[in-house]
Amino acid sequence: MSLSEFLNMGGYAVFVWSSYGLTLGVLLINWWLPFQQHKQNLKKLKRQYRQDRKRNDSSS
Repeated sequence: MSLSEFLNMGGYAVFVWSSYGLTLGVLLINWWLPFQQHKQNLKKLKRQYRQDRKRNDSSS
């Protein structure tokens, strides 16, 4: 089997490679979105922590 035959996938290359591409895209989105949400949550928690410390320091 040559490389071009492998890449052609017996005439079904469009369907096979687009399926691989779609799968890769979904996997990347499933990694990226929670990663971004995690970063936002950390920023929010840090901001909240600073505000709480500021309030507690000023009330003492």
